[in-house]
Amino acid sequence: AGDGSGPVPGDGTDPPAPERVLFPPTFSVSEIKNKQRRHFMFLRWKQQQRKEKLALKKKRRKEREALGDKAPPKAIPKTIENQRVYDETTVDPNDEEVAFDEATDEFAPYFNRQTVPKILITTSDRPRGRTVRFCEQLATVIPNSHVYYRRGLALKRIIPQCIARDFTDLIVINEDRKIPNGLVLSHLPDGPTAHFRMSSVRLRKEIKRKGKEPTEHVPEVILNNFTTRLGHSIGRMFAALFPHDPQFVGRQVATFHNQRDYIFFRFHRYIFKSEKKVGIQELGPRFTLKLRSLQKGTFDSKFGEYEWIHKRREMDTSRRKFHL
Repeated sequence: AGDGSGPVPGDGTDPPAPERVLFPPTFSVSEIKNKQRRHFMFLRWKQQQRKEKLALKKKRRKEREALGDKAPPKAIPKTIENQRVYDETTVDPNDEEVAFDEATDEFAPYFNRQTVPKILITTSDRPRGRTVRFCEQLATVIPNSHVYYRRGLALKRIIPQCIARDFTDLIVINEDRKIPNGLVLSHLPDGPTAHFRMSSVRLRKEIKRKGKEPTEHVPEVILNNFTTRLGHSIGRMFAALFPHDPQFVGRQVATFHNQRDYIFFRFHRYIFKSEKKVGIQELGPRFTLKLRSLQKGTFDSKFGEYEWIHKRREMDTSRRKFHL
């Protein structure tokens, strides 16, 4: 500026001040050393992201309103579920082979209404209070179920006693540090046996806006997203726990929802507000299951033959690969 090659300050030829950019394209919050400053800038960055997203959403909505019927169809957002890797074991409802397997598997007598489910619910050795309450509440959800608190008795000795007393299924709730963390479901007398990891257990008193205690009516059962051959087997195991003919007058429904191989259990009651509006009221308990293995026959930890085992390092290489 002093050699006459540039504008002189104050002569009216100053270049316009550059527009202030809050966050440059190369901005990285992690480069800020001060922890409080880094947290503050991160919150401001998130706020700016929300504003830009909202402005873009409003702009697109106005464009669609202006185009009217000529507006292009809405783009389907990409999610992990709709980007799922195709599984060759996906079940086709019209497949004759699948229909034959269903007619001859271990659960066929239940679906043919030849047997009535009778469930024994037991625990690990010397269960604590939370596990005991969970078993008692689970027994109010599953009709014709009985709770037995075992003390030092091995499962291999329990299973023959269950078969002798005409029990069709055995449920074992395991715990760690006073918290239920595992579930073993064994179909009697010939299996199979499924091992699940249990998490996010919520008892009735821990659920907000819960309804009154469930009645003794047989609930409906809803199975969602069990699409593969493995998922089909697990879904039939859950269905075989409940009597085949629900009592709709009770307005109760038990839901097993599979999402990304996590099975979410919920127990609700329908509330008919009017002829057109229906609400639901959660009764509890609720929990989440993750399948660890499926074993042929009844429980046998040493010599059992496994149909499927979850191997994390081999099977969890892709987030879009699911097995149920």
